Amino acid sequence: MRKFYAFLILFSLSTFVSFGQEYPTPVEGDYVIENFQFESGESLPKLNLHYRTIGKPTKGIDGKVNNAILIKHGTTGSGKGFLSSKFGGNLFGSGQLLDANKYFIILTDDIGHGDSSKPSDGLHMSFPKYTYDDMVLANYKLLTEHLNVNHLRLVMGTSMGGMQSWVWGYTYPDFMDAIMPLASLPIEIAGRNRMQRDLIAKLIEMDPEWKKGGYTAQPKVGLSGAIGQLMFMVSSPLQWQKSASTREEAEEMLDKLIERYSSIMDANDMIYAFESSRFYNPAPHLAKIKAPLLAVNSADDQVNPPELGLMEKNIQLVEKGKYILLPITDLTSGHGTHSNPSIWGKYLEELLIRSESK
Repeated sequence: MRKFYAFLILFSLSTFVSFGQEYPTPVEGDYVIENFQFESGESLPKLNLHYRTIGKPTKGIDGKVNNAILIKHGTTGSGKGFLSSKFGGNLFGSGQLLDANKYFIILTDDIGHGDSSKPSDGLHMSFPKYTYDDMVLANYKLLTEHLNVNHLRLVMGTSMGGMQSWVWGYTYPDFMDAIMPLASLPIEIAGRNRMQRDLIAKLIEMDPEWKKGGYTAQPKVGLSGAIGQLMFMVSSPLQWQKSASTREEAEEMLDKLIERYSSIMDANDMIYAFESSRFYNPAPHLAKIKAPLLAVNSADDQVNPPELGLMEKNIQLVEKGKYILLPITDLTSGHGTHSNPSIWGKYLEELLIRSESK
């Protein structure tokens, strides 16, 4: 059977792939923020943030950390996904663009994701309704209060992480030298994008077995429907046609994908993760971004369709902004192209050169 799901990356959700130790071994840790206050007015007595770091921080003569790179994951993912051979294997090795012997790489698990605090830890639907602003604030606290990072050489991210890169840019405009959002748009989530996210939550909540979030076993019907909706959001028609070119292969691919993701998804976590984007809207704040910013999307991304023309309009509001639209090729994989630096790495190199201190 073909490796039919190799091209599907659910908003940066990817399986860890072992790699040769060509860069320092990642170090994992946790930071607990006491009485974290959420944008909703809710609070959590102890908010745990899980993270991974690779390499060591260095400082310039001004006392600022000058080699820290924050990389943000996508919805339902975690920082672990960036350790894959496709991503980290093409960036973090000796002599590569983000050589971890040179840079201090920070991979966090956002609120509601990975090994950080999330609804499935026990609070279920009583967990605070977090937003992207909450995620950015929590990560800022992790960097400044725990990791002693007072400046970033680069903040970049994929999908949700790309959207948070815009938020970082205008919330802390003097905190970074460069910004690279991948697979995102700097506008309010509306239109089909919002409808699909809302439908993901509704499909779960319509399942009687969801029990208002109080289930003891995953609500299979609702969760399967939500996963199906997500699959089509991030899919690549070209790659799926190549991977499942007959009716039998297509049906088997669908069954395998739903089975695979049903085994690792939690319904409440999924609702929260997609609802966290509800207030995202960088558009009114783009002029506040000071750092050079290079946004990269792919033409086959059905989450951020290029025919909307939204990036071309809004990138003009960023003083040092630039936009690259990757054409559809046999190598692009829809929304998941964000996790393939072999395709967009040359633009990262361009950004690093453009933002070097003179």
